[in-house]
Amino acid sequence: MADASPLLIAKGERDLYLLPRMANRHGLVAGATGTGKTVSLQVMAENFSSIGVPVFMADVKGDLAGISQPGSAANTKVMDRIKLLKLGDYAFSGCPAALWDIFGEQGHPVRTTISEMGPLLLSRLFNLNEVQSGVLSLVFKIADDNGLLLLDAKDLRAMLQYAGDNADQFSTEYGRISPASVGTIQRTLLDLETQGGDKLFGEPALNLDDFMQTDGQGRGIINILAADKLMLFPKMYATFLLWMLSELFERMPEVGDLDKPKLVFFFDEAHLLFTDAPDVLLQKIEQIVRLIRSKGVGVYFVTQNPLDIPDTVLGQLGNRIQHALRAFTPRDQKAVRAAATTLRANPKINVEKVIGELAVGEALVSFLDEKGQPGIVERAFIFPPKSQIGTIATDVRRQIISRSVIYGHYERVVDRDSAYEILKSRADKLTQPSQAPQASFPSGYPQPRSQPSYQDNYPPGQGRIPLPQEPRAPRPVGRPRDTLLEAMAKSAVRSIGSSVGRQVMRGIMGSILGGGRR
Repeated sequence: MADASPLLIAKGERDLYLLPRMANRHGLVAGATGTGKTVSLQVMAENFSSIGVPVFMADVKGDLAGISQPGSAANTKVMDRIKLLKLGDYAFSGCPAALWDIFGEQGHPVRTTISEMGPLLLSRLFNLNEVQSGVLSLVFKIADDNGLLLLDAKDLRAMLQYAGDNADQFSTEYGRISPASVGTIQRTLLDLETQGGDKLFGEPALNLDDFMQTDGQGRGIINILAADKLMLFPKMYATFLLWMLSELFERMPEVGDLDKPKLVFFFDEAHLLFTDAPDVLLQKIEQIVRLIRSKGVGVYFVTQNPLDIPDTVLGQLGNRIQHALRAFTPRDQKAVRAAATTLRANPKINVEKVIGELAVGEALVSFLDEKGQPGIVERAFIFPPKSQIGTIATDVRRQIISRSVIYGHYERVVDRDSAYEILKSRADKLTQPSQAPQASFPSGYPQPRSQPSYQDNYPPGQGRIPLPQEPRAPRPVGRPRDTLLEAMAKSAVRSIGSSVGRQVMRGIMGSILGGGRR
């Protein structure tokens, strides 16, 4: 049975241990490219797994999946480190791992829904300005009020079309909906789909409980998200990981101080989380980091430069592994000074000088002690990993995926009735009597239109919904304007029957935004 023994991470003048009770106080692994950050991350993940703590980490460079396989004495660098630290008989072993991939190519497909992502994070993903973000929030509100589920990209497109076509009718109740903003969001959504990003949205959505599993020996499962392709779209990468953090924060109960964390979350390339983030989002990130430790989750940021992390977040990171930094520019020199001042001083070490002298795999280490105070910084070598360093073969990856207990669940796509299907069904019912007989089309395909549309380039089955736009005689003087209900009926978008009174589930930062999950 996995216990909560101290985790041996590094060795200097003495052995340096990370205390599991303090692991949910978060941490930072920093250093220039090629100084050993990835190996430090791997060693920490191995240790957490050994005491039954599940781990999540993104494989940015494609070489972390090797943690699933035992290491080998054929790796001369590992053997040199073993001899240097006089570790004697060093037993190599792999860790239980689950592989994930948003694109479904190198692991289990991982998805969320449009509603769960929510307008705040979607605005960041779409790089919207303040006005466009406001319009997107209104579209979500209209969907909520009409019981229309937003699950995938075509649902959002249908709601955008509906809101744009009826902007005048909604202006009194919801505020002005700019057609230009709607068009911008539609084009951005189309760009995301052409890049394959629409695979992020759909069902079955990720159940975060599947991340918090142990194997038959009580070891924590290490969840590895393939991110080498995802890193080509850095905002998608950062937005998805932030969504995961916010979901963990919202869904997990308060547990107080535990003997060991319930989950450890490594956020590699952490600078992407904060780059160009609006103030409101930065405030939410800070709030999540500050409060999520009470849910039993430890968050470890991995980045090249400590200055990549805002001070308000950096102050929450108690466990530090600082690899070498190169002071080639004034900004680099500032980063070295900043890193030196955030570590608890050691009278035997000139930290600012040593940071530039550290060898590969060597670091300045400061872990929290039993009282939660930062330990005196020490110069030390990180222990070599017991698992394989580097990539794994394609057939080995397939074996890991197919042997997983969740294999087959996320691989099967579910497309239940939601906003697109409901709106299209109502449109078809209203337009059918006035249309001439037409050839039958496969289920899910929109009926052809006599006039072309700028949305004709959407994939089959996901095109613009053919809302009726019949010419009307001039309205007599004094005739009252159509009510909102009449307009919605004429546009064939009012969801009735089973959808009346149903509210859309949305999880984006529900608790900290004050709304909670509805």
